[in-house]
Amino acid sequence: MDRLIAACEKKFPPEKTELLKKAIEFAKTVHANQKRESLEPYYVHPEAVAMILVDMDMDPDTVIAGLLHDTVEDGMDVSVEQVAAMFGKDIAKMVDGVTKLTNTNITRMLSREDRQAENLRKMFLAIANDVRVVIIKLADRLHNMRTLGYCTPEKRVRKAQETMDIYAPLAERFGMGAIKVELEDLSFSYLMPEECRHLESLIGPKQTERMSLLKTAMRRIETELSAAGIKCEVSGRRKHIYSIYRKLNNKKVSLNEIYDLVALRVIVDSIKDCYGALGIIHSIWRPFPGRFKDYIAMPKTNMYRSLHTTLFSDFGMPFEVQIRTQEMHRMAEYGIAAHWMYKEGRTKQDDLDKKLEWLHQLVNYASDASSSKEYVENVRHDFFTDYVFVLTPQGEIFDLPVGSTPIDFAYRIHSKVGDHTHHAKVNGVPVKLDYKLRTHDVVEITTSPQASPNRDWLTFVKTSQAKNRIKQYFKKANREENIARGKEMLSEAARRQGHKLSDITKPDHVHAVLTKLNMNEFDDVLAAIGYGGLSTGQVLSRLMEVYRKERKEQELAEKLASGENTQVKSFDAHGRAVIVKGEANMVVRFAQCCSPLPGDEIFGYITRGRGVSIHSAKCPNAASLLADSERIISVEWADENSTKFPVSVNIIGDERPGLMAEITMMLLNLGINLHKLSAKTTDDGRGVEVSMGFEVKNAEHLASITRSLMKIDGVRGVTRALN
Repeated sequence: MDRLIAACEKKFPPEKTELLKKAIEFAKTVHANQKRESLEPYYVHPEAVAMILVDMDMDPDTVIAGLLHDTVEDGMDVSVEQVAAMFGKDIAKMVDGVTKLTNTNITRMLSREDRQAENLRKMFLAIANDVRVVIIKLADRLHNMRTLGYCTPEKRVRKAQETMDIYAPLAERFGMGAIKVELEDLSFSYLMPEECRHLESLIGPKQTERMSLLKTAMRRIETELSAAGIKCEVSGRRKHIYSIYRKLNNKKVSLNEIYDLVALRVIVDSIKDCYGALGIIHSIWRPFPGRFKDYIAMPKTNMYRSLHTTLFSDFGMPFEVQIRTQEMHRMAEYGIAAHWMYKEGRTKQDDLDKKLEWLHQLVNYASDASSSKEYVENVRHDFFTDYVFVLTPQGEIFDLPVGSTPIDFAYRIHSKVGDHTHHAKVNGVPVKLDYKLRTHDVVEITTSPQASPNRDWLTFVKTSQAKNRIKQYFKKANREENIARGKEMLSEAARRQGHKLSDITKPDHVHAVLTKLNMNEFDDVLAAIGYGGLSTGQVLSRLMEVYRKERKEQELAEKLASGENTQVKSFDAHGRAVIVKGEANMVVRFAQCCSPLPGDEIFGYITRGRGVSIHSAKCPNAASLLADSERIISVEWADENSTKFPVSVNIIGDERPGLMAEITMMLLNLGINLHKLSAKTTDDGRGVEVSMGFEVKNAEHLASITRSLMKIDGVRGVTRALN
């Protein structure tokens, strides 16, 4: 921590340095009993994250938030409100933005994929409110990737894939080139170690020759530019390994056809000197035709600016030269962090807000998506995939996913422009609206008050934004038509299953669908089917589920009314009893998929050759079983208080000495005998997951035991495990 304090004392005012020292002590206390998978004290991680942020010259609040970024997620009883009270609301909001969802009963019910999607959705929305959140998150991920070698092989692959899919594209989108390439190279080494080593072996033999060429070229450039009165700093580098791999695969070229395996970077004082240096360098070596790129006159949308040119060397080996100012270089390395709007001394918002307008669309994407997964996929698809750069006639640059059309471009400008698109021109020539845009295309949209979206647009637009806006238009504009179309489609789907729509859309059936879909009236459901917001399968399956259940209840009522009301107590192989209604001499067994307990709502399922299987109404297989209504039978619990039922529970807790002893002692004091016990470290390496089995009388007995377990210090969650 001394290094962090020393670095901050040189950059921060005294009051902020004191706040940092307070944060250091707080982080040390919160993480005192935690260790990383390297067995180092856990607080070395937040310290490293804070140092990365200091090296990027981030403001004091961001550095302190980086130091505290895991305190709420991993600290016992540390809340965002507590962080706000101690360090201020600004810091607390950033800490909250990078904090994963707490392990509540609701989130524990989600799959790992769903939890990841919800955490990413939370982070994206936090970024839209304060872009510093992404800088902290990328610093956090960078240090985790640098130390990923200590994790299990499964976790290394999972984290590397997540980094390649989300965090490296995120770094690129925000112009943070230095972080992006390091994340990619580290991920590549874990995801494809054989390919990585093979490529290194191919590049290695000529690397000494290439670097020798660079050193000769560096001295020549320094001499020539100095003679012309241009001050410069010249450095050389090898192209990053994953960038080479991607170019080999995407462009289907050989290693000899990649002309920028080595590159020189020339940093000068001004834009004028950039172009002056370019002219001198072109007078020394002949440039490759078509390999010059002017990102100063036409910057990338992530604010990257530089001149790129590829040259024939004196020895026949091509090399690339990048020319930029010091400010451009800092922007290329650190992107948004180098252009920070809260940075001390910056008194007004410049063009940064305009360049980050796309961030505010993240909020709109949340309202357009029906789930966290859909939201994350929409954002990834539209903003973090390969894209093309296109221009307005006024020279404003937009980036769109590869395969986008003029309609996608129109909706990116504004939803009203998209809704009223009439014609499009690309490079001054009229084109069809399904034309695939290419980088540097100049796109002009002609609108008309009478023009409106066409349903055919949905077959070729690329962006989620355009698709959702088109669907919304039809949802609002043609409600009656959509209702009629939806009713016709649903009726046809019901007919194919042998039912009339009127039979399965009685009030009780419709109410169940409205509750499931959170809609107010059935016309809304029909309209959604009509404009493509819902599929007939989604609606029909729910209608049929309620219809079959109603039919089964009617049949049972008729059967009982006719005198067939036999109620027989049946026992499973362990002597546990239920009453099977309407059937005699049935063999019963309790399903292992849900292991129902007395007090749970249950139903019987007549199996082939094995009697009646008793399931909980909350069984994960309930929906598919209940759909087979002919094999469902009504059952209820018998009053057998002496009977015990086996259960398994999973306990998530902090990894601390004595926790297991306290858990087992508490159960023994309650008269509970364990017949199964195991423990393992959680996936994140910061806790322990205990699995145990014992017997209980009923669901209330289990609930009482669960409440007692939750009172033990360090226990964060107790859930029943289904076999």
